[in-house]
Amino acid sequence: MRIIRSDDRGRSQYGWLDSRHTFSFADYYDPDNKGVSVLRVINDDIVAPGTGFETHSHRDVEIISYILEGAIEHKDSLGNITRLEAGDFQVMTAGTGVTHSEYNPSPTERLRFLQIWIWPGTRGLTPTYAEKAFPTNTKRQLIASPDGRDGSLLINQDATLERLQLTAGDTELLSVSTGRTGMLHIVSGAIDTATASLGAGDAVVIDDGSKLQLAVTVDAEALWFNLP
Repeated sequence: MRIIRSDDRGRSQYGWLDSRHTFSFADYYDPDNKGVSVLRVINDDIVAPGTGFETHSHRDVEIISYILEGAIEHKDSLGNITRLEAGDFQVMTAGTGVTHSEYNPSPTERLRFLQIWIWPGTRGLTPTYAEKAFPTNTKRQLIASPDGRDGSLLINQDATLERLQLTAGDTELLSVSTGRTGMLHIVSGAIDTATASLGAGDAVVIDDGSKLQLAVTVDAEALWFNLP
């Protein structure tokens, strides 16, 4: 088991943006922390009112965004112009190339969202975009998968993303099969494992047939990645 502590994450501050990087990103570089399996980026971005990411391009990456606070206005070269609210997810396959912008349309409220990058299983895919609001009354909700099962968003990789929404006193067992890797990212609240206590921004990695027993001490939300 490997733990990545919130306070050990990298940080970028540009006035309009305050971002924490679980893995090496931008000016934060750690040669021993460049991702887990095909999971390359988890950025916790806070965007000031009336600002945002100007139009820029990506290739050959699956980009997942999860809106935590406020709203985001998305525009892309595929013709999508949409607004997502807190609780919504979006997935974009950059494939052969796509340009997009992500903007905080509020003049007064901050935007906070998680930006997640996963390397695809195949390069040169046709770019696509999808978004969805999932039910909030389930302890474990499948968000993204390689086959879109159970209403999940489709990603082009042998990986799944689940959202865990747990209350104090809950227990939950997570596991990965032999040859697989799992990563749990704590969005909010507090969770104990057999060997460590985890809080917001912390992450824990297990692999190769391991199990992770969770005991929730404060109402918590987390993202669980099952990776090749």
